[in-house]
Amino acid sequence: MALKGFLYLVLLFIICFILVHLCKLALVGFFSLRQKKPQQKPEKKNQPVYYIVEKKKARKASYSAPKQIEFKENKD
Repeated sequence: MALKGFLYLVLLFIICFILVHLCKLALVGFFSLRQKKPQQKPEKKNQPVYYIVEKKKARKASYSAPKQIEFKENKD
């Protein structure tokens, strides 16, 4: 019976230890999100930016005749 109580005590200690450290990490993360970081402005480039534009190919509207599907009959 004493061994069972000792195991419960160790298990409770481990759970509480993990829970306390998770709460501390959550608080550190929460306060780091609230702090405003100075915005870094990107340097202006004097070179122009070129974009490659491709024209879409026109599709011809030609449809072929619909295909017929023949099903095999089951011979029972």
